Amino acid sequence: MKKFDIIESQMVPIVTENIDTDQIIPARFLKSTSKKGFGKNLFRDWRYEKDGIPNSKFILNNKKYKGQILVAGNNFGCGSSREHAAWALKDYGFDVIISSFFADIFKGNALNNGILPIEVKPEILKKIFDVLKNEFKTTAIVNLHDQLFEIKDHNILVKFKIDNYSKQCLMNGYDDIDFLLSQRHKIISFEKKKKW
Repeated sequence: MKKFDIIESQMVPIVTENIDTDQIIPARFLKSTSKKGFGKNLFRDWRYEKDGIPNSKFILNNKKYKGQILVAGNNFGCGSSREHAAWALKDYGFDVIISSFFADIFKGNALNNGILPIEVKPEILKKIFDVLKNEFKTTAIVNLHDQLFEIKDHNILVKFKIDNYSKQCLMNGYDDIDFLLSQRHKIISFEKKKKW
C-alpha cells in the first residue's frame, strides 16, 4: 500500500444514509479474489441504469465532483462483512471517507486496505454537506500525523481518532504482514533470548 500522511483534495458528497456494502459493490461482482478492477463497479446499481447507460443524476457521473475524499451519510458500510467494498472504494480512488458513523467491520476492512475512515459529529457532517452543496470545488486537508481534518475556508477543524496500530500501518504503507516483517529484528531478538 502507498504511504499515507497528508492529503489535500476536493470531496465527493453522497448524502444518503445507511449505505450498505451491497450498494457499495453488488454481490454479483464478487467473483474475483484480486483487489484490482472493483472500482468500475463501485455503486454500480446507482451509477448505471439497467441498460448500462450512466445515470446522469448520480454524483460519481457528475464531472464537477472529484477527489480522494468521499463524504457519506450516517452509518456508512453497514450490511454484510465483504471486504470487497473497501477494495472497490480504494480501486476507484478514494483514500478517505468522512461520515458520522461507520459499521465496525467495514471500518476495519477500510483501514486494512489503506482507506482512512474519519468519524465526525452529525452537525459537522451536515456542515460539510452544506458547504459542498454551494461550493463543490472546496478542498479539505487530511493530516494523519496530527489526526486533523480541516476545511480552512469554512473554519471546519476536526481532531479525529485512530488507534496507534492502524495509524502506523497507514503512515508506512503496511498491511498486517508488512507490519510483522518490519518488526522482524525484534522477533528474532526475542526468540534468541527465549529459553526453550
